Amino acid sequence: MSNQFLKAHLLAGLSSLFWGITFVSTKTLINYGLTPTEIFLCRFLLAYIALALMFPHSFRARSMKDELLFLIAGASGGSLYFVAENTALELTLASNVALIIATTPLLTMLTSRIVLGTPLHRNMGIGGMVALVGVAFVVYNGSVVLEIHPLGDLLTLAASLLWAIYCVTLIPLSKRYPTMVVTRRVFFYGLLTLIPILPFTGRSFPFELIISHPAVWGNLLFLALLASMLCYLMWNRAVHILGSARSAVWVYVVPLVALIASIIVLGEPITWMSIVGAAMILGGVYLTQHRTN
Repeated sequence: MSNQFLKAHLLAGLSSLFWGITFVSTKTLINYGLTPTEIFLCRFLLAYIALALMFPHSFRARSMKDELLFLIAGASGGSLYFVAENTALELTLASNVALIIATTPLLTMLTSRIVLGTPLHRNMGIGGMVALVGVAFVVYNGSVVLEIHPLGDLLTLAASLLWAIYCVTLIPLSKRYPTMVVTRRVFFYGLLTLIPILPFTGRSFPFELIISHPAVWGNLLFLALLASMLCYLMWNRAVHILGSARSAVWVYVVPLVALIASIIVLGEPITWMSIVGAAMILGGVYLTQHRTN
């Protein structure tokens, strides 16, 4: 494997690492009284401002088709994804959301195959299924509760498909524009497409709450600068090098990191199921990256 591909896997892995930690950070902010929509607005707005300061130059898309792709990327990888996922958390079990979201790599592989004609080898499917079973072990962690909540579960599946669309949309954009430009445009359209949703949140923005609690603005800065700005830059670059299908398998690592963070930060117990699941996730991710003859 070339240095370029190793670097891309490292970028995707680091993104998954930070995204796994966001579950603990987001839970902390919700406990302080912020809504999921407010959290998304803060992290994307701060990330966009930071990117604008780093890359202040204005630019125009080469065509209306590219501008439309930027809009689709911003909505699918930003506002619509987070609204669908966070709304699902209110309608179904958190374990259902975590498990269904883990179908994202498989959906990305299929979407990439249908839209881009990306070739898929057997190990990608086998490794994906092994990792998905590992995610189930990690999510349920010795406490198996299987309940179907149709609307919430369908919204979670929609969120998975939205992220698949985002990854596939990045491919043509990353070939024509620098990663910094693509990421900044994604944040812009993520915020723009959130505006019609804001009136339905039903309350004014809690500036005083954010300013008065160090834990609140500290977690928001983490979510904005690391989990959003830095991670989207790294992820978009990884997708450019690896493609949407190979990059997507790193999503399997997110529940594993969330489990470890919960054990360390929140003191949650670890069981033999989570250990087996962790091994299956890592083994499945490894298998997807190795083609058999």
